[in-house]
Amino acid sequence: MSAIKKQKIEENVPIETTNRQKIVASVPQKGFFGHPKGLFTLFFTEFWERFSYYGMKAILVYYMYYSVSKGGLGIDQQTAIAIASVYGALIYMSSIIGGWVSDRLIGSSKSIFYGGILIMFGHIALAVPGSMTMFFASMILIILGTGLLKPNISAVIGEMYDVKDARRDAGFSIFYMSANMGAFLSPLVVGTIGMNYNFHLGFGIAAIGMFLALVTYVLTRKKNLGLAGSIIHNPLPQEERKSTFAKLGLAAVIIAVIVAIAINAGLLTIQSFINIVGILGFVIPTIYFIYMYRSPKTTKEERSHLIAFIPLFLASVMFWSIEEQGSTILAAFADKRTQLDFAGIHINPSWFQSLNPLFIVVFAPIIGLIWVKMGKKAPTIPVKFGFGLLFAGLSFVVILVPALLGGTHALVNPLWLVLSYFIVVIGELCLSPVGLSATTKLAPAAFSSQMMSMWLLSNAAAQALNAQIVKFYTPETQMTYFGVIGVVAIVLSIILFALSPRIQTFMKDIR
Repeated sequence: MSAIKKQKIEENVPIETTNRQKIVASVPQKGFFGHPKGLFTLFFTEFWERFSYYGMKAILVYYMYYSVSKGGLGIDQQTAIAIASVYGALIYMSSIIGGWVSDRLIGSSKSIFYGGILIMFGHIALAVPGSMTMFFASMILIILGTGLLKPNISAVIGEMYDVKDARRDAGFSIFYMSANMGAFLSPLVVGTIGMNYNFHLGFGIAAIGMFLALVTYVLTRKKNLGLAGSIIHNPLPQEERKSTFAKLGLAAVIIAVIVAIAINAGLLTIQSFINIVGILGFVIPTIYFIYMYRSPKTTKEERSHLIAFIPLFLASVMFWSIEEQGSTILAAFADKRTQLDFAGIHINPSWFQSLNPLFIVVFAPIIGLIWVKMGKKAPTIPVKFGFGLLFAGLSFVVILVPALLGGTHALVNPLWLVLSYFIVVIGELCLSPVGLSATTKLAPAAFSSQMMSMWLLSNAAAQALNAQIVKFYTPETQMTYFGVIGVVAIVLSIILFALSPRIQTFMKDIR
């Protein structure tokens, strides 16, 4: 046992607390708008990674349901939307793998790097004109890569700040803006080229974006991040590694055999796979929550924090279910039901994907400033989540107005769609940055990266849910579809407002 470890045990100071203090001390604390210098590295890494991801996402649904003669895959529109939802769910489910690999094997820093490599090759696979085989191969690479990168880059930000650092929430807000700046530009660039010229060329530009993210990260991480992301918080003991890898390898082989047999027997179809993912979207976070709650490494206070996290998680699922339909249901709505010739210009339907990040970049500082000005009078975390749900519901209810005014079959003025995206963004700014910060605060010390994976699993559950409910979206039922989902979200927001004081008691002194 090292002298430092022995001393800290004698003083009853947790070793994890020592590690956090050491990490914070190693990061230059001034250098990027008054924040730790490492925020520069993660800001631009996230910018280019999100540019690549949202560029691909802006044209993915169109690529799937456009006919082969138009450069697409010719998949039925409803199936294409369900596949896109399942794809999104699997991306966030894979964060469990990324969190475990980081916490137990290689640390956050290496996970980010290897994840970026896989994502880049996934976009390259999409850029190669080919078959459905290349399409699904690219999906696997991007799913695994994002699972490694996404939870760990957020976890590294949390490590750069002391838990009680007043700059912490603002740092996450700045980081959140970097993601949305990349997401704003990519549909305009990738979407225009992909829709007007060639889908595969658009995917190629997305690959270049991921390459730039890797270059930024590699060139600046050593100088700016210090020890952030380098410490393995819950390392797998050396004597357990061989047996663990053997079990994982055996499980992978068994799954592969079962999948092969199921496909050959006609049991595993696209629809049955969608159903399986729908179940896993809720089963996985439930099992994972129980595992963390019952772990001997989780303290009594940390268990209380986990209880408080449950309603926040469920609220997040409902919110992201609506928000993520902006790139599936609303993307199809923009393509089929919206006036695309407006004010003398022809609107590319993929451009609507830039509205969400544009509004976030513009209004995130305003919302953040409001919270800062309010100080201790600012709403609690659960109340902010309630506002997020309320605005999400209203964003779908707004879609009903043009149908009531002009009929259910008339083309909709694009400004109504713009208004819908704007309202859901206000909700997102109440919920998402706050959720990221709250997750790092509520996380048990032994599960820091894996708790961030749990937060991302709320998005996975949301998109798994979407894969099931999008089947009810048809030209005949679309107004009922928007109305029912919108009203359900509003009712849940009212329930959350009522439960907020009780939730806050489980959060103890965390606000």
